[in-house]
Amino acid sequence: MSVTDRVVVVGGDAAGMSAASTAKRRAGDALDVVVVERSRWTSYSACGIPYWVAGDVDGPDGLVARSPSEHRSRGIDVRTAVTATALDLAAREVVVQGEAGEQRIGYDQLVVATGAEPIVPDVPGVDAQGVHGVQTLDDGCRLLESLARDPRRAVVVGGGYIGIEMAEACVRRGLETTLVDQADEPMRTLDPDLGKQVREAMQAMGVRMVMGARVEALESGADGRVSGVVTEVGTYGAEVVVFGIGVQPRVGLARDAGLPIGASGGLRTAASMAVPGQDGLWAAGDCVESWDRIRRDHVHVPLGTHANKQGRVVGLNLSGGREEFAGVLGTAITKVCDLELGRTGLTAAQADELGRDAVSATAETTTRAGYFPGAEPMTVRLTAEPGGLLLGGQIVGRDGSALRIDTVASALWAGLSVADLVALDLAYAPPFSSVWDPVQVAARALLGKLP
Repeated sequence: MSVTDRVVVVGGDAAGMSAASTAKRRAGDALDVVVVERSRWTSYSACGIPYWVAGDVDGPDGLVARSPSEHRSRGIDVRTAVTATALDLAAREVVVQGEAGEQRIGYDQLVVATGAEPIVPDVPGVDAQGVHGVQTLDDGCRLLESLARDPRRAVVVGGGYIGIEMAEACVRRGLETTLVDQADEPMRTLDPDLGKQVREAMQAMGVRMVMGARVEALESGADGRVSGVVTEVGTYGAEVVVFGIGVQPRVGLARDAGLPIGASGGLRTAASMAVPGQDGLWAAGDCVESWDRIRRDHVHVPLGTHANKQGRVVGLNLSGGREEFAGVLGTAITKVCDLELGRTGLTAAQADELGRDAVSATAETTTRAGYFPGAEPMTVRLTAEPGGLLLGGQIVGRDGSALRIDTVASALWAGLSVADLVALDLAYAPPFSSVWDPVQVAARALLGKLP
């Protein structure tokens, strides 16, 4: 790396700014770091948008961890409201469009951190006003503008993490809320009987749950605003529609430049986060594939935790380090009303899809010692290979349940067996746990079912 090296980062959220900040902090004046970001914000929490919409937190600025001006004060040339339109790999230039018109920015090293974009079904009417995806702060602002029109009814399409969080937010804002999903139960990353607990909690909160139904079209009025969602089982009136189906990697720039796209749709990188076959080109965050340590395959897992870690690896490596991103487990957590849920690794059904034998066991236990005030029910399910190697876990329960999934994730990461998990020295006091930790209760049940 010469003293005149310039790093251009495309994308100014978690992965991009983590890479830029790490590189600048390590290299100082020896590195010119330029970040182009199409929105007005940098380093923000997209995961906080449902809670902003619900009124739990202030936004949009309240969701910003570090503003463009703060990054500039640290020596990073952040250019907001500037959109990268092409990557000219031969010329080592990024073509951008902003207030000054089209420009080209030369680079010695390039970081692609373009993130993800909401999945919107290809059905008639999706371009009506009042129809929203939720991925960026701009998306959140547009949704709140629609909600400021005092709508009466909302339909949320999709029963995954984004969908259930947005449905709760709409209910809390006083809207008659319907959730539509093709699956029989919400949260398809859980087993169906655990997903049923989520559905029942949402119904108790007042959400109409329309399961096993495919969206066929969106209706709109003469004013061009959405008025209803047509499904195969009926039509549901709405003045606001939120698509919470999930997101897909934003890889248009990368694809147009001929960069490798993996089977899951994300940019393919090495463990160093370098793009194979390209000198000085890196990628990180929601636009890339990640190596799943349990599946033993590349997957797309769009989470801020991974984006920040991958960005850090990029920043270390493009400034002379030799780091690797170690992979993912599919660990995730959320809540709906007072029901918490967490999962990591594989379910038995997912293991079966991969052709791997698996055994599962379930424990119905409590968040504290059963006799202690405030003890709440929780369900813990663990899955392992017949030989005892742990494959995954799921937890659904009330306050104090879901974060215990990190115990399972740690065991998975370390390659522990079910017997190892039973033997772990975990903390105990009646206000926090039964004498056997709930995860270990499930591990003992699973140990008894193994051959």
